[in-house]
Amino acid sequence: MKSAGIDIGSRTVKLAVLENGKLAWSAKRVTSYNPLETARELMDGVAFDAITATGYGRHLMKGHLDCPVISEITAFARGARFFAADCGAILDIGGQDTKAIALDREGAMSKFEMNDKCAAGTGRFLEVMATALGFTLEEFSQAALAAGKAVKINSMCTVFAESEVVSLTSQGALREDVAMGIHKAIVSRSASLLRRVSPQGPVFFAGGVALNACVRKLLEAETGRPVFVPPDPQIVGAVGAALISHFFR
Repeated sequence: MKSAGIDIGSRTVKLAVLENGKLAWSAKRVTSYNPLETARELMDGVAFDAITATGYGRHLMKGHLDCPVISEITAFARGARFFAADCGAILDIGGQDTKAIALDREGAMSKFEMNDKCAAGTGRFLEVMATALGFTLEEFSQAALAAGKAVKINSMCTVFAESEVVSLTSQGALREDVAMGIHKAIVSRSASLLRRVSPQGPVFFAGGVALNACVRKLLEAETGRPVFVPPDPQIVGAVGAALISHFFR
């Protein structure tokens, strides 16, 4: 049986197909102004027997394609255990929110916290800060790792932080040092969220920001805990939804 999961997020749409319990195929696209159309394009020509949707746009799928939907928390809990069978703590930093999830021994969610009030500390925040400093996202991470020190960033509001970054560089602060300050602020905020739900043990790091090498390194240093990043941290929710598709069929 081929089961599929689609995660319609704020920044990207991810599709994963499992065959006989193994990951057979995955793909992702940037979410457009029409996420349903993006999802349809992603599914075009892909064979599967059942599909389940998760993410911000999951109810669009339910309304137009009449498929089951599950919450992102459930999807990430299942997806994380697919990649790490003993996973007990998940940190997901996506495009517009940050989620910290604790799992019990059976893999069920026991506690979670979510910061979705603004884009502070998320992928979108990183994009804006990188642009303000004249870096691509890839360059941004490497620049921070090359910094001699971290320049403290006082505001985590995207609008105010952007103005603060421009002001700091105009006063002579090195872009690399400002970049490190931004990364440290993001990690401090995320680590605090994580500690409130799961104070110890390895951390499963998912979401697009898990691709950022500097954030990964700082997260391990800040928490004193090993951090595991799956081969593609952006498809964890889609894989979790695909796993559950089998039961909806």
